[in-house]
Amino acid sequence: MAENAVTMKPTLGLTGLTMNAMALIAPGAFLWLTFAGQAAAGATAPSMWMGIVFATLLCLATAVCYAEMAKLYPGTGSSYYFAEQSFLNHDKAWRYARLAKFVVGWGSHLYYWIYPGVMVGVIGVISGYLVGTLWPNFMSASNPGPMFMMAVAIVSAFGVSYIAHRGVTGSTAVNIGINVIQISALIVFAVIALGYRVNHPPGSVAFQFDSQTSAAYGCEFATTKTMVNGQSTDTIVRAADGTPQCAKDGAGKTVPYRISYPEKDASGAFASHRTARSVVSMHNFGWMFVQATIAILILVGFESVTSMGAEARNAKRDVPIAVIVSLLVQSCFCYLFEYFAANYFLNSGYPMSFAGASAAPIGDMMTIVGDALFGAGNGRTFMLIEATTVFLALIGTTLSCINTGARVTYAMGKDQEVPEHFGMLHDKNLTPHRAIWTLAAISAMVGCITVAAFFGDGAAPTDAAIQALPHGFWSSFGYTTHDKMAALPNTFLTTTLASNLGTFLLYMLSCVTCIVCYHKHPQFKVVRHLVIPVFGLVANLGCMIFYVVGPFMGYGTKMEPLIAVGIALVWGIYGGIYFLRASKAMGRTTFHASRVPSL
Repeated sequence: MAENAVTMKPTLGLTGLTMNAMALIAPGAFLWLTFAGQAAAGATAPSMWMGIVFATLLCLATAVCYAEMAKLYPGTGSSYYFAEQSFLNHDKAWRYARLAKFVVGWGSHLYYWIYPGVMVGVIGVISGYLVGTLWPNFMSASNPGPMFMMAVAIVSAFGVSYIAHRGVTGSTAVNIGINVIQISALIVFAVIALGYRVNHPPGSVAFQFDSQTSAAYGCEFATTKTMVNGQSTDTIVRAADGTPQCAKDGAGKTVPYRISYPEKDASGAFASHRTARSVVSMHNFGWMFVQATIAILILVGFESVTSMGAEARNAKRDVPIAVIVSLLVQSCFCYLFEYFAANYFLNSGYPMSFAGASAAPIGDMMTIVGDALFGAGNGRTFMLIEATTVFLALIGTTLSCINTGARVTYAMGKDQEVPEHFGMLHDKNLTPHRAIWTLAAISAMVGCITVAAFFGDGAAPTDAAIQALPHGFWSSFGYTTHDKMAALPNTFLTTTLASNLGTFLLYMLSCVTCIVCYHKHPQFKVVRHLVIPVFGLVANLGCMIFYVVGPFMGYGTKMEPLIAVGIALVWGIYGGIYFLRASKAMGRTTFHASRVPSL
């Protein structure tokens, strides 16, 4: 197989490039998956919407840097390629070109090699949620079995990688279809959720959610006093099949459930927003910062299109446009609207504490609003239809990230900065297949870690919820007690933050690269090539620093961000050792001794 004799073909226009980037940002998938992590982030949940606004500004500054660099240096490799060309074309910084591109490329792998694993892990979560909804005697929808989620993650990693292996044209067709479906479906949900809040003022009859049966009920639940951990607690009275029983009044009639919008629940934790203004308020700067460090996951991906310069028909014109458009459409048009609707929907029947303890809070909300709009019992059908679109969106975003990550690895392989076999293309599909299959294996492993303790730390289920799980290897293996699970780091949040830390690092380095790229360049513009990159640099660096200092200031949890920082340090140290050893083995110097011709 003469793999080095083939090259990529320019087949993508502006639409194809934009849709590939939008598939990675995936508003349908990330509203579903990230809301749970944001809801479980301690007391910071009230600032969820403003956190997304701040994260959008950060990403927009970085997107401008990518777009500006793509105008000068279209090609394969994204930020890795930009770093090399920017330094090589600089009058004084050319000596540092090899070191710069390796640091950027190696750092980007902290993001590109963890992110797909988080995605396949979430595919496992949503699969468990759907299976539990359809077959509650086999699986709990709210707390799916870790072993089942791991199995799905492994199958998904290799299945999506096979699509990527087949070629970018097929991947683009899949992404276009997925984008249309997911955006339409989530906008429908957002409109219905807003309608539910508007049409259910405080004191009106509404629905409340029961996590054990994953269903909505229009009545007050009957309760009885039981002893839990030595304390007298109100426990819902249930039938033999687990269905909650409705409370009766003195005349024997069912007591309807009446909705309210309390700011805090009985334990003092945030419950819901009393007004629309509360949804869009900052509440607390530190809370907003914590939410932004999580929300970055839902916005990354706009830069993925810069890795496809060799496959674009008019890269210098279309790639910069696709970078900006993909971010603005999905953030400003989709995410801010969807997140406002989901936060405004929160109420006494489904408070924020329910969202933080659920595998799929958006799915729970869909069940409630579906029952209200289509009739009791039909909310589950509505949720399943919407969930199908989310499942497709997760396939699309995983596919797009694997395509991007593999191409960055491919570019480094061509330069022999990583093992040379990564820089080979398949002779028929013209894809970096060896990088793709390596990433498939890594994604499967990270996916398993992501779901191993999905309900660790603050998301730990109660002992009663654990005891109510269907018993079996696929459904309950891995669940212990509330206290033991609360002592474990939340592995979903940990891998998410590790990926996000890689994102902040990559975006920070890309802002620096943009400054170098246009320093003393004839096309230099103060705002686009200095002010915006400096803002992006400071904002990304600030988020990275906040990972360390935030927990000690009382913002969010401690275990997950500090573990994420530890992962990044280990990756960086290993990268430095690898770079030095590989350079010595090949007789290469860290700095260029003479000016190397640029492209």
